[in-house]
Amino acid sequence: MSAPFDPADPAGDSFRQAVQSAITGFLVDQRPVLAGIGEELEPLRLAAVDYTGGGKRLRPAFSYWGAVAAAGQPVDAAPLLRAVSSLELLHVSALMHDDLMDHSDTRRGVPAAHRRFGAAHERAGGSGPAGDFGADMAILLGDLLLVWSMEMFTTSGIEPLRLAATGPLLEAVRTEVTCGQVLDVTAEAGMTGGGRESGLDLANRIVEYKTARYTVARPAQIGVSLAGGTADLQQAMLTFGSPLGRAFQFRDDLLGVFGDAQVTGKPAGDDIREGKRTTLVAHAIVASTPGDARALETLLGRHDLDDADIASARRIIEASGARAGVEADIERAYRQALDALGAASMTHEGRIALTELARQCVQRSS
Repeated sequence: MSAPFDPADPAGDSFRQAVQSAITGFLVDQRPVLAGIGEELEPLRLAAVDYTGGGKRLRPAFSYWGAVAAAGQPVDAAPLLRAVSSLELLHVSALMHDDLMDHSDTRRGVPAAHRRFGAAHERAGGSGPAGDFGADMAILLGDLLLVWSMEMFTTSGIEPLRLAATGPLLEAVRTEVTCGQVLDVTAEAGMTGGGRESGLDLANRIVEYKTARYTVARPAQIGVSLAGGTADLQQAMLTFGSPLGRAFQFRDDLLGVFGDAQVTGKPAGDDIREGKRTTLVAHAIVASTPGDARALETLLGRHDLDDADIASARRIIEASGARAGVEADIERAYRQALDALGAASMTHEGRIALTELARQCVQRSS
């Protein structure tokens, strides 16, 4: 592949199609591997194809343009694209497990993996509970995608010394996102171990490790490393990515409570029904009156909430000042990220692309 991508449209159609092509090619190559083990594996591979289609492709984008920031666009982008696209397999691996833990019914417009395989069990008249089979298969699909993400990276065609140098960053992101999920599950269970402030601290740590480093900082650092960039630029990507990733998640938190379901594609107030202890919710509990804080706590995690209940939760969050406070946090973090870019030494194309990706992370309605 010789045509460079447009830094003014860094995650546009051409880039997303190139990522999809890399992923599709990899999964096609797995067909004979799995066929050699048994025909029972093909439904798992087809599920991998379905769940890796679509998405914002932010992690590959931050990684690709991090590499460009270090060394410009490569003449042949195929090895770099394959390497950065492996992050999408890691991401979908986590989504398979997330959907199971969150009891989600759908993923990207189709039944979630555990629902998909549970339905297949029912159609086939399998023995034992269909739900157990679906859950087992979703876990295994997530595990397989994690393994494949590592294989896709190591067979990308990038120079071995650069792959080896980047290894610690990949190890870090895999550890951090998994530990961030542990923190998230702990928070949703209400096991914060202290008062309101400890809940807010935990929510902020979840954002840092489950989103900020995972979505922006580490992918950008991985790109810099793959291109042989300097240690200073790698540090700049962390200084840039940490606040931007927080702003990205804070926008998600607001959309999860106040977003338009017609635009977000999620039921209104779904984060409340799922009991997500987001920074928005944690801020509201800290800043609300004791009565409102208790009322909000009783609403969290109830899947039977109706529109009136969601309206009550919104009222409490708004009255606490949490919504306005999180909007201010987004703007502050966004400016901090842009300042970090402005202070870093990088290519012109890299700066344009990363600046535009930052804007897209915070100025969005879905």
